[in-house]
Amino acid sequence: MSDVAKLAHVSTMTVSRVLNDSASVTEETRLRVLDAVEKLQYQRNEIARSLREQTSRQIGILIPNLYDPFFATCAHAISVVVKEHAYSMVLSTTDEDPRTEYEQANSMLRRGIDGLVVIPTASMKGIPSLRDAEFSRIPIVTLDRPVEGSQYDRVLVQNKLGSQLGVEHLIDLGHKHIAFFGLAGPLYTMRMRQQGYRDAMTAAGLRPDIILVSDVLRDAQTALREALASRHPPTAVFSANNLISRHLLHSLQSLGLHPPSPIAMVGFDDFESADLLRPGITVVRQPAESMGRLAGELLFARLAKGGTDAPTKKIMLSVELIVRGSCGTPV
Repeated sequence: MSDVAKLAHVSTMTVSRVLNDSASVTEETRLRVLDAVEKLQYQRNEIARSLREQTSRQIGILIPNLYDPFFATCAHAISVVVKEHAYSMVLSTTDEDPRTEYEQANSMLRRGIDGLVVIPTASMKGIPSLRDAEFSRIPIVTLDRPVEGSQYDRVLVQNKLGSQLGVEHLIDLGHKHIAFFGLAGPLYTMRMRQQGYRDAMTAAGLRPDIILVSDVLRDAQTALREALASRHPPTAVFSANNLISRHLLHSLQSLGLHPPSPIAMVGFDDFESADLLRPGITVVRQPAESMGRLAGELLFARLAKGGTDAPTKKIMLSVELIVRGSCGTPV
């Protein structure tokens, strides 16, 4: 900066004002400084700037993984908002492990992030979490799932209602044995979607059939084979997320079966090839891009107000049943 000031015949304070777009600098002086900056190929030291201004202009984004299209779409939408505010981002994944989540979030804190958007893992007893005191000094917005017991801003969707819509569509088509395939574990989204399924089945006087699997394809294949070989096999399945939907489609294909016959299918969450398959897969679509954008905007709104003292905001977004061919005609 001293070199730029010397070449432009101004003070270092004037150089700083030009670089920060201050209105107190004349146009002639501004052009002279910018010319010197270009000739010297000057670049600001961002670390020094962040120390001086007590802000890193960095936002942390923490998601379970990048191979799930839903998580990737959310992260991309957040990144767009981050760029619009002339911030940069630090992105990491948790692999649905609460210990990794805590370690990665703590690492971001040490790097001086100004705020964090996170799709949280399920908390586990004895493992530090995002509710711990060290995270109270930065704004945090949770997306898709809340940090239970926290006062963080959150963006959620109608998980329970979405499951009800999907299952009621199958019931309206005449299906009486509808199996629910969900991920094992205490994830908020799985709990809510399972409850919506239960409510729809119970209201119709039908017996719920809940099958919980891991995120491994082999487990879904085994569970589906066992269900189809049972005394009363399901005539339809409701899948709790797009990962399980894809696993079930792989499993059905390996058995030479294709929805809607002999088994109809509805999945929670749309995915890229769902409408390319023949027939297309009926899904409950959640607005992933809007969710990510709103989470980013919530975070920057809180930063603009100077921190974490404003009342907590909870945004609940609608879902939509997209009917395609995988349910077939009334049975």
